[in-house]
Amino acid sequence: MSADNPRSDALLPVRNLWNSVKCSRDRVRDGEPNESSGAFSLSNFWEIMNEAVNSVSQEATKLSVMFSKPPLPSEEGCVKIAQSVQKSVLTLTTVYFWLPKSQGVTLRKLLRDATAQVLDDLAQLLQALLSSPGGSLSQEQLMSTGGVWAACDRFNQLPKDNRSAVLSVVASCVGLVKDALEEMEQALAEAQDPFGDVLDDEDDDDEGNQDTHWSEADRLLIAQCQGLMKASGASLRRLCSAVRNNSTLETEDNITQLDDLADAAREISPSVDDLALSLYPPVERSAVEMSVSLYRSLLSSHVCVEADVSWVEFLNSAAEHNLEKIRSLLLHCGS
Repeated sequence: MSADNPRSDALLPVRNLWNSVKCSRDRVRDGEPNESSGAFSLSNFWEIMNEAVNSVSQEATKLSVMFSKPPLPSEEGCVKIAQSVQKSVLTLTTVYFWLPKSQGVTLRKLLRDATAQVLDDLAQLLQALLSSPGGSLSQEQLMSTGGVWAACDRFNQLPKDNRSAVLSVVASCVGLVKDALEEMEQALAEAQDPFGDVLDDEDDDDEGNQDTHWSEADRLLIAQCQGLMKASGASLRRLCSAVRNNSTLETEDNITQLDDLADAAREISPSVDDLALSLYPPVERSAVEMSVSLYRSLLSSHVCVEADVSWVEFLNSAAEHNLEKIRSLLLHCGS
């Protein structure tokens, strides 16, 4: 077999490495962290983690260069580079699992996603090398190499503690809610028919196009739902400010409370999207009812200091006002 397909035999270490990297990626995605006993130094952890990430980036570069032009590396060369890359991957995954949950689930999720992305991009590079004929430099290899570099560089922008991690999650949710609200406002402002630009003129008759128009009752309902969406965006912005100004990482309870806030913020954004989608004609009133029922629990989930009580009460009152109006309109219009 070796005489029939020497290239395949030479690349066997690379193929084995490809399978190993995919297994490491899956283990990072699904595995549980090691529990830390005693004091844990985040600064030391990040120093070692950054070294591990840089090592993977460097090994990926060496690997790509070896396969950038003919002739292909020898079997011995493939074994050597595969072992070197595997060592860097093992170091990266080992260090990742050092970070305990006690340092914050939100921080771990961001680190998990970033680590898995590095390994996924490395697996794609290996796949490109294995499928590249004759060891020539392909566009896929260039893009895959760049993908590994970009994934490694993103570690420089990662939050370094759970407070910063939660802030990044909430800030992202603020942007998503803002986008959904602006999209709805634009649809309302542009025309009576939000689907007018995607329908043929021949389909635009009074009978066939009824479901693409908002009725007056729809617009009354939408106005109240917009108020609820605005209250959600405002609550997220104030939550961001409260976390930035008041949060601490002194105890595990404090860290866990921050994780709970991040989870609540993550729920608001898709709920706003679902609510906005249900408002496009024909308005799905049952879906509207399902969407707004989630807001009450989310808008009352903030952990704030005494000075923040007034704005929490204000936002809750605003949400309650809109919820009552929405329920009244839904009841009046029927399903």
